[in-house]
Amino acid sequence: MTATTAPVAATVAPALRRLYVVRFGFALIWAVVLFATASSIGPVSATLLVIYPLFDVGAAIVDARSSRTSRSVPGLYVNIVISVIAAAGLVFAVTSGIPAVLGVWGVWAIAAGLVQLVVAVRRRDLGGQWAMIASGAISTLAGISFLLQATVADASLRNLAGYAVLGGIFFLVSALRLGRGAARSN
Repeated sequence: MTATTAPVAATVAPALRRLYVVRFGFALIWAVVLFATASSIGPVSATLLVIYPLFDVGAAIVDARSSRTSRSVPGLYVNIVISVIAAAGLVFAVTSGIPAVLGVWGVWAIAAGLVQLVVAVRRRDLGGQWAMIASGAISTLAGISFLLQATVADASLRNLAGYAVLGGIFFLVSALRLGRGAARSN
């Protein structure tokens, strides 16, 4: 790490660590509730489907504020826009059925995964970002899978719960790795 990135890392890493732990907890709770209600689109599952990208918007805003001086901020702003569009799309998709939801979710997972990949590569000096790089790549592949599932007659929302759990685990791993890096630098 260079002298100019050390102060940025010292302030950004702890904030990211906290944010990543919160994202892990949210993803886990969200996935459990969605899995329990995923047999059809009802009021609870519809609300959950719209809340997930909105939570992503909130997390990206918190991240951008704590990372103001880093090169990752433009990617976070792109993620905010993508997630707002996804939430709006999901508001309409839930009225059209599971295939429509999977289609919107798939496009969002691809776009957000690519952005996450770029942001994580730009942050690799912070440490703990290999998990975010992997998560971005897997999100992109999962998005393609969701688009394919949208064409199947017996499509299910349960895979979205698995997607959230896996993403949450990657956030937890990254938080733990960031914690080690922060402890070593102090």
